[in-house]
Amino acid sequence: MDDAVPNHHAAARHTGAVGFFSALTMIVGRGDDARLVAEMAGVDDTDHVVDLGCGPGTAVRLTARRGARVTGVDPAEPMLWWARLLTRLRRPAGEVEWVRAAAEELPLPDRSATVVWSLASVHHWPDLDRGLSEVRRVLAPGGSFLALEKRTQPGATGHSSHGWTSARADRFAEMLDEAGFVDVGASDHDLGRRGVVVVRGRAPADLAQR
Repeated sequence: MDDAVPNHHAAARHTGAVGFFSALTMIVGRGDDARLVAEMAGVDDTDHVVDLGCGPGTAVRLTARRGARVTGVDPAEPMLWWARLLTRLRRPAGEVEWVRAAAEELPLPDRSATVVWSLASVHHWPDLDRGLSEVRRVLAPGGSFLALEKRTQPGATGHSSHGWTSARADRFAEMLDEAGFVDVGASDHDLGRRGVVVVRGRAPADLAQR
């Protein structure tokens, strides 16, 4: 496995019974990730946040409690089934919408989001170039994009490989720059016993920037 390829698990799919039980494993564990990226992006009640690969919606609900409008996007119906159920049980204050779609084909209007993030899911995107093009399209000028992945070591296999090495994070940062994002950077963070890496960038505030 190439330790510099950011979407090294693009072939994996969370569908059918596999997806149903995969969603169960994701219900707990994304809270710290969501709080980190929400703080980094400065999310408040004026924002429209799009969560790409939202899974069962943990980050969506936490962000909606900050008063933001949040759209959870996932290509797997089992993930959205759990997301809708858990949201009915734990209704947040903010406005929540669920959309079944892939990152490469977002049924969202141009310049409609102030923040887009993807938590532990970019490594599953089939087409990174198309995904980033869609992120750029839906982000409002000056809007933020953040991709968070578990920090992994070169040569890791199995579940331990689901994340980014430093080389993968660096390569994804290069791709953001190539796609026209500005203020691109990568940073490492320790969340208790977990290490994560966040690659972030902004849509240009005006066309003259890019």
